[in-house]
Amino acid sequence: MSSFSSLGSWKGNSGVGKSTLINRIFGLEVAQVSKDRPGQAAIEKELISEENNRFILHDSRGFEPAEGSNYDVVKSFIEQRKKMQDVKDQLHAVWLCFQIPILRYGERLLEDGVEAFLKEGKEALGNTPTIVVFTKYDRLLSFVRKQKAADPEAEAKRYLQAYCIEPILDFTGAADIAHVAVSSKRKTERGLEELINLTQGKVSKIFSAPGNTVSPVHLAAAGAQRMLPTLKIELSIEVGKQRYWRALASSANFQNYKMLNCLGVIHTDIVLVWNFYDLDNHLDSKEFRNLMTSMVGELDAPVRTATDSSDPLPRSDTFTMNPVPLLTLAPVALPFLACLILVTWAYETYQRLQKVHQKFMAYIVDLTHVLEILFLLTADARGKKLTRRAIKLAFKAYYESSWMRNVHEDIGQFDGRLGVQDLILERITSLISSDDAEANVRAALQGLPQLDSENDEGWDDGRQVS
Repeated sequence: MSSFSSLGSWKGNSGVGKSTLINRIFGLEVAQVSKDRPGQAAIEKELISEENNRFILHDSRGFEPAEGSNYDVVKSFIEQRKKMQDVKDQLHAVWLCFQIPILRYGERLLEDGVEAFLKEGKEALGNTPTIVVFTKYDRLLSFVRKQKAADPEAEAKRYLQAYCIEPILDFTGAADIAHVAVSSKRKTERGLEELINLTQGKVSKIFSAPGNTVSPVHLAAAGAQRMLPTLKIELSIEVGKQRYWRALASSANFQNYKMLNCLGVIHTDIVLVWNFYDLDNHLDSKEFRNLMTSMVGELDAPVRTATDSSDPLPRSDTFTMNPVPLLTLAPVALPFLACLILVTWAYETYQRLQKVHQKFMAYIVDLTHVLEILFLLTADARGKKLTRRAIKLAFKAYYESSWMRNVHEDIGQFDGRLGVQDLILERITSLISSDDAEANVRAALQGLPQLDSENDEGWDDGRQVS
């Protein structure tokens, strides 16, 4: 999968909020923004973190008056990248970031170098997706509230329009600019989802692919961000449509292969889209694949209900509404052994298996939902590598939920005969992106213990084998 290459152009050297912005959107612990002096070496340097290697940052280091020569350096860099043939070497987006100035404090929005870039840089940028990002909107709101404004929100918007947006429109001569005002601090966070969606929309439009194929840049952009699970889900669907989902009931791609191998291909595609910080490849491990296959095997089991007294999986102590302290948490007990697969159909060949479409549908939907839960479960674990315990918690939360039971019941009743491939695709899409998906994720997460990313456990730790 390609990486998403972004140019960050910052007005000012420090304190603009650049690191917080990058860290929050791309799930990093510390954005290693270049500390070199302005120049060719600084902007050419690819700033990459192992925490998210799908994201590449080029830092322009701003356009302060003493840095007048940096304008030519940035312009030249952009023009060179536009000529690159390989998509991985191209510049995919530009964020022009400005801290919202408080005029009463003597602050300015545009320095001399920035003014020159806004006047003359349009030609260099061409059709490169470009967004003006006004940072520290929370600071503006705080200032407005101190002035005892009757409606602080409305006054802040008016201030932003008058002293930030309109000056840039005057310099560019444009009728409008793509812009977002953001606050990156957790307690006052706003505008980040809008920035992600606006960037994604522009990238998808400019870097489109022929036919029904998914653009590698669109794929990289959605994969690089680590804030919006909805984009991951949409991308999973797009990749699935492009590859296998449309013909699951009669695909020549899978002929003569065992189901285990067929599901493995789909597993890899879906996991890649989510882009977890999974240094140890737990999500690609044989154990996790075994667990997912065993979960799909529940399609053939009697329907379980939440009140079924014979349910072999009562919620364990680790799933209570009042979790015990982290140091005393027992290992997560899973319903299946991760070291083996208990369903015999996994070893049958694709064309011999009855109701093969149901197995594919369940695997795709179940895996997507487990990853969706895992995404939110680990949302605050920036800079911490993924653990088996986190995966086990997400897996068990989904397995024990009414969500999974409803999905399996729906799939079990679905008639996917040959010739109705589009109906299979539509049903998968509806099950993955249903209107109540967010509520289901929240419900599944309810009562989970606090995640301790520093500690891990084995796949089968806590499993009671009779």
